[in-house]
Amino acid sequence: MNKKNDTRLTSSEITSLWVQYMRETMAICISKYVLATVKDPEVHSLFGFCLELSQKHLKVLKKILNAENFPLPNGFTDKDVNLEAPPLFTDSLWLHYIHVMTIHGLSGHSMSFSSSIRKDIRDLYYQCNMDAMDVYNRSIDILLSKGLYERDPYFSMPRGVEYITELGYAMDILGKKRPLNSMEAGNIYTDLKKSISAKAILLGFQQVSQDKKIRKFMEDGLNLVNKHIGLFSSLLHEGGLHTPPLLDREVTNSKIAPFSDKLMLFHAGFMFNLAMIYYSVTMSVSMRIDVVGHCEASILRDLKLTTSWGNIMIERGWIERPPEASDRTEL
Repeated sequence: MNKKNDTRLTSSEITSLWVQYMRETMAICISKYVLATVKDPEVHSLFGFCLELSQKHLKVLKKILNAENFPLPNGFTDKDVNLEAPPLFTDSLWLHYIHVMTIHGLSGHSMSFSSSIRKDIRDLYYQCNMDAMDVYNRSIDILLSKGLYERDPYFSMPRGVEYITELGYAMDILGKKRPLNSMEAGNIYTDLKKSISAKAILLGFQQVSQDKKIRKFMEDGLNLVNKHIGLFSSLLHEGGLHTPPLLDREVTNSKIAPFSDKLMLFHAGFMFNLAMIYYSVTMSVSMRIDVVGHCEASILRDLKLTTSWGNIMIERGWIERPPEASDRTEL
């Protein structure tokens, strides 16, 4: 076959399209619920914009997949959201939530763009990135205007260029720790913001789920997130640096689930998968051995929990089988 004319979807393209389809259908459910419950006009307008974007992206995804005769995933539908449920989270939390999720989206769309070959798919992820940057700008502007955005720690400007001259920069033989550098502190702080947002979502989901097994998973997840927040907060506090504020108080007392157990469990697993990614990034840029160790241990603990998540999803028949390579032995 002439490679120049081979426009079949590659494995990377199929994966990115399939995963985004699932996430966009989930995002549509969440945006619809937020629009039905929030009172703040700026937050309402932002989520209205997000809903329009998700619906636009989903339309393009369907067009591409249908043209390839690729079966559309079931994803999530209106059956997975209860628009009559009272607010589970405050307007402020939803604002923090969309800001953090957009940060994840920017990373994901960039990876999808860089692994795509076909122009129509590259165009899709180019536009997704532009849209995500727009949401990021809007969300951070609203957070700043409301005085809700806590900036990362400030560092004094260096007096000049310096080189690392000792192996003890990572940690000397006596275990003495040097101060965190800007890459380490910045990444740890950003990771904490993401984990704190995830904790609040887990707290709400654990509160409204009526399924004992799912409630237990959410409780285990909360315990793990609390452990990681404590570990990484201590690294900043040891250096006299501040940490982001918790968002626990932004969870209401509602006991009525706004989403199906399937959606809440899927979302929880999604957040732990994201956590493993951002801990990996922090680990890769850190030069202090204790920071690397904390990241590695956190990834392993999250990996163990996501195994439990996968087992529950499979038991309930809630996890759609991702596309696979053909098994030539069965053809």
